Amino acid sequence: MRVLQIQGLRAFAAIVVTLFHARMVPGGFIGVDIFYVISGYLITGLILRELDSTGKLDLGAFYQRRIKRLLPTSIFVLFATALVSWFVLPSINRDELGRDFFAAAAYISNYLFAWWENDYQNLDATPSPFIHYWSLAVEEQFYLVWPVLLIFFARKGKRAILLGVLTITTLSLVLSIYQTQSSPIWAFYSLSTRAWELGIGALLLFIPSRFFPYRFLPWAGLTALFVASFGFSDGTAFPGVNALLPVLGTALLIATIAVWPPILNDLSNNRVSQWLGKISYPLYLWHWPVLVIPSSALGRPLTLLERFLCIILTVILADVTNRVIEEPLRHMKIAPKKIYLAALATTATSLAVAVFISTSVPALVSTSGKTAFTFNLAEVVAKPIVVGDGCHVSHRGNRSGYCTYGDIKSKKTIVLYGDSHAAQWFPALEKIAIKKGIKLVSLTKSACPAVDAPRDDRGGFKYINCAQWRKYSYQRINEIKPIAVIMSSFQYFSAPDKYPDPELWWRNGQIKLLNSLKGASENLIYISDTPHPKVDIPSCLATRKAFECDTSEKSLNLVVPGFKVIDPTPWLCTDICPAVKDSIVAYRDRSHISIAMSIHLIPLLESALKEKGLFA
Repeated sequence: MRVLQIQGLRAFAAIVVTLFHARMVPGGFIGVDIFYVISGYLITGLILRELDSTGKLDLGAFYQRRIKRLLPTSIFVLFATALVSWFVLPSINRDELGRDFFAAAAYISNYLFAWWENDYQNLDATPSPFIHYWSLAVEEQFYLVWPVLLIFFARKGKRAILLGVLTITTLSLVLSIYQTQSSPIWAFYSLSTRAWELGIGALLLFIPSRFFPYRFLPWAGLTALFVASFGFSDGTAFPGVNALLPVLGTALLIATIAVWPPILNDLSNNRVSQWLGKISYPLYLWHWPVLVIPSSALGRPLTLLERFLCIILTVILADVTNRVIEEPLRHMKIAPKKIYLAALATTATSLAVAVFISTSVPALVSTSGKTAFTFNLAEVVAKPIVVGDGCHVSHRGNRSGYCTYGDIKSKKTIVLYGDSHAAQWFPALEKIAIKKGIKLVSLTKSACPAVDAPRDDRGGFKYINCAQWRKYSYQRINEIKPIAVIMSSFQYFSAPDKYPDPELWWRNGQIKLLNSLKGASENLIYISDTPHPKVDIPSCLATRKAFECDTSEKSLNLVVPGFKVIDPTPWLCTDICPAVKDSIVAYRDRSHISIAMSIHLIPLLESALKEKGLFA
């Protein structure tokens, strides 16, 4: 009976995760947390029963079962995803494709995605088709260390097991709450900040069912899951305190299976729910690449009908995978040595294939159409020096380094201030500073515009870090006393819900910026935002006719009086904003101008700065 209800919970978890990525359930990512609680409960129960019955745990047999259960399906989906991506996605994306394939195949994708700042709660237009493997990596790491810990605790008796599990769960929860605020991306991906969710499932085994006699408790657990699924969003700080709602809701449902009302039993135990629960593992593995690869190939979000069709395809693929690969291999009798050799061989092959994919990126890319054009990919997608040398502050940082360029001995200093849309002007300003004999100080931070407009926390972005960095930057600017502060900002951020008028929100942020810098310099120069590409320009040029990529929209000149304004839009657009201008790829991605374009615009930028009185 317990297995049937848990299978129903698995079905629910797989459904809400799939619907989340299909943009139909805003908080559906909590399906992963449901899986974690179930895994902690089942795996710990299996281990404790073996310890009780035999006095020991056969670690070899345990790991063999896990390998047979998880590896064949995950490797099959991994290779199928890579194969389809190879033929469907732009060849210029193979570096990232191979890199992420390697991370997934090495079972450490959660930590590598955190290191690379692949924000699962804030996925961009062309996200990795392998990013969902992070949750599988967390489970695999848990399965590796958990039985060893339980064996260690068991040597001192059952009470020691309970105290050990309780201590680990508590410490992990405290760390999760802390890191969700201090390092949200690491909190989201790390085993150490997710272990408490599996620990909660394990702790259920030590609580007698008589503690859960009330029939309203299952409804409370189900309500918690629905509130989290529809009340949370990708802007919710997670895991931390917020994860308690789905985790405790799941734990409550598992603990009260004996008193589930008939309607919940019927919903959970019917053939459809049991079938979905049975295929939930391959369903989870398939759903993300099936949704993201078509969107990435088309260069646009999928329509509602397209997403619905992708969900149907996901279910079909999951069912076939379960029948052909998962179940047969899971129950097949295989010698232990062969299991380990197969695991090592498939892992080694996967890593080798990943390296091959990553190194197969073409050096030169040619566009098609009447005006064929060839460009060096590495040069086009390269980022300004400040991004690579540590001077461009990441999400987590709140202080810039020394970051001095140009003529570093000069007594005259220009400060470049803002987010990555300010940093995109660094290549041009550095050359101008060298030419004019001026020191250039760069103060830029990811997703933190010069415009001081408040924003909601979202995924790895925490507004408090932005506010602290601005405060530090204002102090630096006032100490430097530069001859000019040159500012710019990405102006397409979403205003918080409490600001119904986005233009007023942005205008108020500019006024606050102006007031904060008054007296800091005679020349407060604001470069309004560059045109806004609707597609990733290098990827578009690699897969379509060049004119099809000329879809960037002109940015409005949203600058309040008080600044000396430079509008670069006329430099990049006529009636249209072309992807290739003057034989130069104008943008390095879906947002920023390329280094080559920044340098190409030096004469126009220098003339504009002179016109504003900077070089008079």
